[in-house]
Amino acid sequence: MLEICNLVKVYNGDFRAVDDVSLTIGDGEIFGFIGPNGAGKTTTIKSVVGLIEFEGGSISFDGLDVAKNRNKVKEKIAYIPDNPEIYDNLTGIQYLNFIGDICSLEKDARLKDIEKYADMFGITKNLGDLVSSYSHGMKQKLALISAFIRHPKLLILDEPFVGLDPKASHDVKEVMKKMCEEGNSVFFSTHVLEVAEKLCDKVAIINHGKIVASGTMEEVKGSSSLEEVFLSIASKQEEE
Repeated sequence: MLEICNLVKVYNGDFRAVDDVSLTIGDGEIFGFIGPNGAGKTTTIKSVVGLIEFEGGSISFDGLDVAKNRNKVKEKIAYIPDNPEIYDNLTGIQYLNFIGDICSLEKDARLKDIEKYADMFGITKNLGDLVSSYSHGMKQKLALISAFIRHPKLLILDEPFVGLDPKASHDVKEVMKKMCEEGNSVFFSTHVLEVAEKLCDKVAIINHGKIVASGTMEEVKGSSSLEEVFLSIASKQEEE
């Protein structure tokens, strides 16, 4: 489904924020992407969704070159950044309908999905309020709903659990699982290693722009916990 091959992103002429990164996310997989702050996770994700250009390598989705077919790829992908920017002067329902309109979502199905997910997240009564009045957690929920109603073939999330209460975090994980049961895929970054260990089919650890471990969860962590593997890798790289 998603193929990242030898991706290179350079800043300031010589700093490789992403250095020869290769990853494959298959149909029906939940793929976790972990690493310290500044390791290259967000830069990789922004390259995948077409928000930034890159200097080397290639990214393809469903056989389409992302750099050459950004609009076609975006029709099949939903992306939620770690700090979603939502129009403050719209109400929640206006924002969701705006997303539905630009994505050409059928209105009756869209409204059913909005009702379903708003009830799930407990923000139905707030949909008539201006987004400017929302807390960070409520904005995160609204952004997630805007992605879920699109039924994307690939859902890409950058730190999706930040700011969510425990019930909302549980609900998001259940939606992710359901999506993958239907043959779609999820690619997400997180610092919550316990969640990644329990949820992901595959995982990759990135540090200083390079992939230092990648594979199935069992291949990466072996008999250790994911946290132990991550801390061991991080400490070795600090010593170097």
